[in-house]
Amino acid sequence: MEIQTIDAEIMRRCFLSAAKNLEAKKEWINELNVFPVPDGDTGTNMTMTILSAEQAVEALEKPTMEEICKAVSSGSLRGARGNSGVILSQLFRGFTRELKDAEQIDTKILASAMVRAAETAYKAVMKPKEGTILTVARAMAEQAVETAETTDDMIKFLEAVNRLSES
Repeated sequence: MEIQTIDAEIMRRCFLSAAKNLEAKKEWINELNVFPVPDGDTGTNMTMTILSAEQAVEALEKPTMEEICKAVSSGSLRGARGNSGVILSQLFRGFTRELKDAEQIDTKILASAMVRAAETAYKAVMKPKEGTILTVARAMAEQAVETAETTDDMIKFLEAVNRLSES
């Protein structure tokens, strides 16, 4: 089955699912954290950040894309905890700024949103370090742009971008 666009309702469900998935993986993420010190709270901080945005999205009834984007951006910023939470909120900020005016999101728009997310997060960090979530965001954005040039199938696009995150 080919999916070429994502509307506001699908975006809402995808975001809520992502929040639940991050929450389920928070301890695993806590164990991954080694930079700048292995403080073991990265997953917890990211979870608190995304759950704040999740609450804002869940409060919406039949939202438009713009309303979802505003809820994700403002909710994550209000709930941002620690460096990882702040970076995550900035990724969401850039991502949603690119999507807020779209009624339907295709692979090219999604790739642009990923690029803007990475750029926004890099700008928010005074001294960005490679090998961190910033590097992952940038690499995934680059893969997204490359993949969007070869397919308009959202499933194939997301699988290609996700494969990069698994390596």
